[in-house]
Amino acid sequence: MARISRAILALGAAPLALTGCMGAGGAIPSASTPITAQEAQMGAKYHPQFIAEFGGAMTGAHAQYVEQVGKNIAVQSGLGNARESFTVSLLNSPVHNAFAVPGGYIYTTRQLVTLMNNEAELAAVLGHEVGHVAARHSQRRQQAAQNNSILGVLGAIGSAILLGDSGLGQTLSRTFMEGSQLLTLRFSRKQELEADDLGIEYLGRAGYDRRAMGTVLASLAAQNGLDARLQGRNASVPEWASTHPDPASRVQSALAKAGAAGTGGVTNRDTFLTRIDGLLYGDDPAQGLIEGSTFIHPELRFAFTAPQGFYMVNGTRAVSIQGQGGQAQMTLAAYNGNLETYVRQQFTALGGQNNANLAPQQIERRTINGLPAVYGVARVNNGRSQVDLVVYAYEFARDRAYHFVAIAPAGRAATFDPMFQSMRRITDREATSVVPKKVQVVTVARGDTVASLARRMAYPAAQEDRFRVLNALGSNDTVTPGQKVKIVVRGR
Repeated sequence: MARISRAILALGAAPLALTGCMGAGGAIPSASTPITAQEAQMGAKYHPQFIAEFGGAMTGAHAQYVEQVGKNIAVQSGLGNARESFTVSLLNSPVHNAFAVPGGYIYTTRQLVTLMNNEAELAAVLGHEVGHVAARHSQRRQQAAQNNSILGVLGAIGSAILLGDSGLGQTLSRTFMEGSQLLTLRFSRKQELEADDLGIEYLGRAGYDRRAMGTVLASLAAQNGLDARLQGRNASVPEWASTHPDPASRVQSALAKAGAAGTGGVTNRDTFLTRIDGLLYGDDPAQGLIEGSTFIHPELRFAFTAPQGFYMVNGTRAVSIQGQGGQAQMTLAAYNGNLETYVRQQFTALGGQNNANLAPQQIERRTINGLPAVYGVARVNNGRSQVDLVVYAYEFARDRAYHFVAIAPAGRAATFDPMFQSMRRITDREATSVVPKKVQVVTVARGDTVASLARRMAYPAAQEDRFRVLNALGSNDTVTPGQKVKIVVRGR
């Protein structure tokens, strides 16, 4: 959460859709019309905002390689001047996802690239996004979001679950979904499957193994399942948030379609692994890191610990804390030196237009680990029951404050008390000791096993599970001498 951007994302960001439920396919629309000047203008308008929302665009050899593969697959779409018309960006984001916006702008996160195991899979993901652009899926969905805002769409999706259909519910839905993978829930099941089909078609035209669409989706499904197990949550997104087929459901469909089109094609596995060696993995220290249940930000010099049983998602603008007992977010806002005023302003902002008078029933001052702190609590009706809304703010400097927003069933906000009490400054020594993780590609030596290689993973637990998912290895798969594999290590 290093960058607190107020940019509004463009309608029409078309995700790879990592989560959701299976839906029916359909005929692929005509996708040979060149990108129009209007579409290019729309993409150019939203591109810098989108880049800012997802950690910024990476540069250097890794980004150049992704751009090269993306432009090569874009040519297969039949769009006029595809190589020149498409902009391909590698995003500095620790979530597994890929996106597209109208006008030929396609994106993949570095974290998703680290999950891939060959160039054909990279081409499959980028080809899927090219398919969204070629099929004009964004334009077909514009009417679904009347305010041209991704976050507006999410507010509509989540409001009924969080706080009924009130304006407050929509505002809080935006608050708690920012920074999470739920930001990817926008496109229809049919459109996602159409993009899969187009991506498979492009793979074949480019000479890649068409099965790569199925294998990369299988890796995504395995990663989703592992993340859920490690975080103690259900592996699937709730039905209310599902607008896309999930990767587990799409795997067999993609493999069947690839097989029907014929076998063969290259994967360029060793080339791919060589080109992604050293790629940043997980959180970027410049945006803060999640280490187990603790979030630490070496540049902004603070740390806190999530409550037991909760998991965190680090976003560009905020850190989301989620669990069965409630939801919370840690972020910042403009600060004028008065913590009480700051807290009241957050309640007003959360109330939105329909609840402009939302205010805390009580405000109290505290000192938390040497930090001046103020918190407020409001009880809010959500139709059938009540919830408690808490804003807990801390002053770090005369011009800088951070705050939590938390929501829990009425009378249960104390679930977050240990987290509120854990906020603290970190020392210079702690800050300099924070070291990022990166992917290291190694060649399996004689005597190496999955277990021995997994012990080199920079994690205290679930090392073998992480190693197998990272390398698309099943529970009974082994490694052989001379094979290249990925491990995650600490290093700058």
